Amino acid sequence: MKGFFDIKDVQSTSRPSGKVNSCASCGLYKNCKHPKMKAIGNFQKGILIIGGSPSEREDHTGKPFSDKLSNILKDQLTVLGIDLYEDCASIYACRCFVKNWKGAESSHVDNCRRFVLKTISELQPTLIILLGDAAINSIISHRWKRNMGGVQKWRGWQIPDQDFKAWICPTFSLSFVEKSEKEVLTIFKADLSNAIEYLGKALRKYKKPEIRYLESLTELNSIKEGTSCAFDYETTGLKPHAKGHRIVCASIAVSEDLVYTFEMPKSKVERKPFIDFLANPLIAKRAHNMKFEQAWSVIRLKQPVVNWEFDSMLAAHILDNRTGVTGLKFQTYVQFGIVDYDSEVAPYLHSGSKDGNALNNIVKGMEIMKKDILTYCAMDSIFEYRLSELQIEIMNYDFLPF
Repeated sequence: MKGFFDIKDVQSTSRPSGKVNSCASCGLYKNCKHPKMKAIGNFQKGILIIGGSPSEREDHTGKPFSDKLSNILKDQLTVLGIDLYEDCASIYACRCFVKNWKGAESSHVDNCRRFVLKTISELQPTLIILLGDAAINSIISHRWKRNMGGVQKWRGWQIPDQDFKAWICPTFSLSFVEKSEKEVLTIFKADLSNAIEYLGKALRKYKKPEIRYLESLTELNSIKEGTSCAFDYETTGLKPHAKGHRIVCASIAVSEDLVYTFEMPKSKVERKPFIDFLANPLIAKRAHNMKFEQAWSVIRLKQPVVNWEFDSMLAAHILDNRTGVTGLKFQTYVQFGIVDYDSEVAPYLHSGSKDGNALNNIVKGMEIMKKDILTYCAMDSIFEYRLSELQIEIMNYDFLPF
């Protein structure tokens, strides 16, 4: 498009291709005997099960979750005291039969998502079980602003999703369970059993944290000795060694509900309260990937961190060593149900280069949206603190190992 506006100025941000997600744009319904299958089940216990797509037999009979594969789910739920048709409601991420279904065709899932979300809004389930990639993508991918990964990354978590006010419990698709070794069935059974344990359990909830935006760092002198704190840096890049790099801002969470956040002063005198905090052996420090804060403290502030107490990234790896699950944003979602708190500032935090010494755009970002970046930094520290507290409880440590 040429003229007064560039194409990027007029295209929809939600549908940049200009395509509307609808049954008409999808067209699958034209080749189905029983298209647009609705939810089935009496929903007596508030459980919603989301599968991938109806099978050919289900399309022929018009009865969802009624084929041989569904018996795998029905039988295991029965063992757990749950009736698939009386206690649950069941829907598909794609409501029409798809010939040669591969599991997570984004266009089909995108086209049906609004119906899935409408069902959730109407039923208000307290427990949602997701069967396979398509179901996971149906209710998570449009909110998750980073690499989704597959079912192997998501299965087994009990996510206290704050948007849906429900526990989200992903596991394998029934077709994958059927064609795999017995070990997969064992894992599937365990995932379902763990999910049902959360039926009726209240979601984890926290107070809205108090964020104190500091102009002077003298208030940091009030942090009491014997306190455990989580702290976080926002920096000009990944590595501190190259010329031009610096710590732009920092935050310190002194509890689950109170955090200080501030732009890093350029003068040594103004930084002194923070340097004293780092050097104090009677104030314990926590971080998510402590080697990052340690390296930046040593190289750019000339002060090693004294009395490291806990690293929530290392703890996440100890608790679950799968690839892609230890990052703070992923842990914040699966543990606290907060799916996105950084999308507005994210473009300024990444350089777009594979060079670890490359400069990002955070300095420019501070000129445009300083308070937003300070708030983001503060929330990192809050979630690091809350995560470390939860991990210590789960690991049942009488002493801190780090």
